[in-house]
Amino acid sequence: MARNIGRRDFVNGGVTAALGAAFYPFSRIRTTPSFDLVITNGTILDGTGGPSWHGDLGLLGDTITAIGSIDPQQAGRVLDASGLHVAPGFIDIHSHSDQTIFAYPTADSRVRQGITTEVTGNCGSSAAPLEGVGAERRRADLAEDAGVPVTWNGVASYFDTLDQLGLSINQAFLIGQGTIRRNVAGLEDRLLTADELGAVVRALEQGMDEGAFGLSTGLEYAPGMFTPTDEIVALASVVARRGGLYASHIRDEEAALLEAVDEAIQIGRRSGVRVEIAHFKAAGRANWGKQRAALNLVEAARRDGVQVLADAYPYTAYSTSLTIFLPAWARAGGWLRLKQRLDDAAERARIRADLIAQVAMSPGGFDRVVITSTRSEENRVVVGQSLDEIAASWQLDPADAALKLILEEEGNVGMVGHGMSAGNVEMVLSHPLVMIGSDGRSVAPTGKAAETKPHPRYYGTCARVLAHYCRERQLFDLPAAVRKMTSMPADQAGIRDRGRIARGKKADLVVFSAEQVKDQATFADPHRFASGIEYVLVNGKLVVDGGSHTGGRPGQVLRKG
Repeated sequence: MARNIGRRDFVNGGVTAALGAAFYPFSRIRTTPSFDLVITNGTILDGTGGPSWHGDLGLLGDTITAIGSIDPQQAGRVLDASGLHVAPGFIDIHSHSDQTIFAYPTADSRVRQGITTEVTGNCGSSAAPLEGVGAERRRADLAEDAGVPVTWNGVASYFDTLDQLGLSINQAFLIGQGTIRRNVAGLEDRLLTADELGAVVRALEQGMDEGAFGLSTGLEYAPGMFTPTDEIVALASVVARRGGLYASHIRDEEAALLEAVDEAIQIGRRSGVRVEIAHFKAAGRANWGKQRAALNLVEAARRDGVQVLADAYPYTAYSTSLTIFLPAWARAGGWLRLKQRLDDAAERARIRADLIAQVAMSPGGFDRVVITSTRSEENRVVVGQSLDEIAASWQLDPADAALKLILEEEGNVGMVGHGMSAGNVEMVLSHPLVMIGSDGRSVAPTGKAAETKPHPRYYGTCARVLAHYCRERQLFDLPAAVRKMTSMPADQAGIRDRGRIARGKKADLVVFSAEQVKDQATFADPHRFASGIEYVLVNGKLVVDGGSHTGGRPGQVLRKG
């Protein structure tokens, strides 16, 4: 039976007719029930990285029920994919939409680039559980950002709130280690007591029992930066016992990159958990030479049996809060303590010196730090400007301009740092142990988001991989590019029913033009949708039809187990 066959009809009778539908992907399907939708004449990329083939897909409800050559008369609707590729819906393994999804439940920036599922709650910060120390202030801040009352406490009630809202794409959730530590000990720089550690472990266990897929850390942020490795291992062991994922924004992505990568690997080695190193990069020109060595560490760990992979976004700039440039001691205790330190002349001088040194390290100068958002309307005029430009306008030194912004905005200042090398980005993206993660979130060119200039990764990540790095730079072929955004993240996150085109899998699909797909979002003009993404289906329903959002909300909260 190992013979090369093309797309053809098989005659009834004999072994071929009996087994053709099961073993031959191109066989004529004669006895299937009617379909809600048939996608015909597409070039199918099944998500595994294998070669594409021409064929049809039959969908019934939210499931792919047939693959082959299908009579279109059996369908309620026929979608002709001639000249287009049909792939599993893209799975963004590194997203921060767990808060913004309430303001933008149609997830325009996500679905218009082909994303059908995103893994949220990354970098140690998650929208749930929300209780304990300072919960009321955090609840108010979250309500302001989300645009809805924050009525949930734990993971289960958070999921219920999402279910009631209705979403255009699927959400899988990680519990933020920083969030559950903050619930019991605030943002203090100290070891947890035995009782506090027990409370954190119980919160993680309960959240995973309620459907979370694992744990994330943000070890460059408070309180993750105050957390010793042994404490993380204790939590990672809980995740490992439940078959979950540990995703880490590691402790340093610059001078101590190799030590930070090694820490993530050791956490995986000691706990047995699957490890995801988030937005893998070497930031700052002085550190660019460490990128190859960091990849070597991951390769060696895999050979030793540690289940470690990485994700990366296809850009040479990162994006985070402006406070990332401040020393850890200054951030201990939260905003009010930071303000007190900045109001003290001697401590402000120390903070200022550390800020200057950190910006020099990465991204390499105040001209390479561009403000993306502010909380107040008064300072919104600086959005899109570099700290050098702001300083000139305010007639201040750039470091003083940065501290002025942080004070006036109570730390709520977003920024982009142009700190990575193009060569390293290509090296990382092309590596077989690296998948694609946007580090973006659900937004749209409306409401508060329209007054910001976010990183273009929010809108363009998947299209940029297909257009710039696959089609133009030819870092990998199209099947490999799709695998990095489908089956690879599905397997890593533990999402079993998506990420591949196969009978019985959920009908999350993206239909695109390999020749015309392109990211349109730029740093200067980020609120622009990708082109060439023609159709997107989530759970069998069209959310993008002919390049336009249908307004449909067939997405689901995915619960582990």
